Amino acid sequence: MRRWTKRWTRVTALVCAGALLAACGAGEERERDPAVEGSTVGITDDTITIGGHFPLTGVAAPGYSEIPSGHQAYYDYVNANGGINGRKIEFVVRDDAYNPTTTSQVTNELVLNEEIFAMVGGLGTPTHGAVVDFLNGEKVPDLFVSSGSLQWGDQPDKSPFTFGWQPDYEIEGKIIGQWVAENLPDAKVALFLQDDDFGRDGEKGVRQFIDGQIVEVQKYQSGNTDVAPQMAALQASGADLVLGFTTPSYTALSQLVSLRLGYQPKWFYSNVGADPALVGSLLARFSEGAVTDGTQLLDGVVTTEYIPGTDVPDDPWMTLWQKVWDEHGGEGELTNYRVFGMSQAYTFVQAMLAAGENPTREGVVAAIEKSGADFQGPALAPFRFSGESHLGISGMQVVEIKGGVGQELTPVLVTDIGDAPIEEDDSAAGDAPPPNGIPEG
Repeated sequence: MRRWTKRWTRVTALVCAGALLAACGAGEERERDPAVEGSTVGITDDTITIGGHFPLTGVAAPGYSEIPSGHQAYYDYVNANGGINGRKIEFVVRDDAYNPTTTSQVTNELVLNEEIFAMVGGLGTPTHGAVVDFLNGEKVPDLFVSSGSLQWGDQPDKSPFTFGWQPDYEIEGKIIGQWVAENLPDAKVALFLQDDDFGRDGEKGVRQFIDGQIVEVQKYQSGNTDVAPQMAALQASGADLVLGFTTPSYTALSQLVSLRLGYQPKWFYSNVGADPALVGSLLARFSEGAVTDGTQLLDGVVTTEYIPGTDVPDDPWMTLWQKVWDEHGGEGELTNYRVFGMSQAYTFVQAMLAAGENPTREGVVAAIEKSGADFQGPALAPFRFSGESHLGISGMQVVEIKGGVGQELTPVLVTDIGDAPIEEDDSAAGDAPPPNGIPEG
């Protein structure tokens, strides 16, 4: 399933001539052929060395620490099948514990000591925000950031080596806001937000559709696990629908505290924090056994999906990911976070193949800008990659969790930042991975 038969396009009017060319959104640097000369740091005749920073420990480790194991399993699968043009992928992972200071330290190590070709999948809005300028200053491809912040892609002239991957939080907020406006127009809405670009971008999108319905906004600082004051404020506001832009730990904390308060609104969590299996296990752990079936507590929660997950095991992409995990995975079972990592890794391999047999740092950036909108993969909606946008997947669908499975409430909806309309999109229907599970070059 999901082969693109049409494309989400952005119509951009550019008038570029002579000396004005460099001032326009693309510029000469974005119109070159992917097979350009440039830095080959991290590339040998036999290897491609890449890096990633992830919270392997700390408050954000649940779930997120599994993402690099998904990457590694898929890279091992590709390596076992000949690599990328004969080169094996070496993936160097560093733990930043979701601490921006540590992210800076480990990124310095990856770039200066490990001499990585590219940063791939670096995770977190506050954490990756601490290193994006450094990576661009060093001209290190900063590919497919594991965060939906706009800063990874809406200004490619400012961060030309950085690309997002997942849907950005503004378009997710827009799709959530439209769904609420159409289906719960009389709801009193409260927002529970992480206090950074994650929450701010989501709120920006939501307010385009339901600004007048919002009766309360509460925020949390990542690392402070006492959310009782925020939940009490939401309860006091009389809100009967809460929209949460939260990481998994804070989804679980908000559910647990609300349960203790006897506060039972309708919940809609962004995709980031709504994995039923993980949040259910966190509820059991945080409650010290008082909650024995946390997954059941999430029945009726609404969220979004943009790639197939473990709740659809017969999906062709899930069949591939299970095969990859069975052959090359480490301990534990295949989870949605490992699926996320494999899906990102698939896009990275596709980008490297597009960069040609002799890839350079500059060349892979040019290749994504030139061909990235046509990349195929498990995403439900097309990418938006171009010289004018480094933002990732263009849409998602709204689902309701029932028995740990997402039940579709909408078709796939695509949009872009700003006032771009939200439209239905079926371009992914019918796509399946190649027979060998590796993108075509």
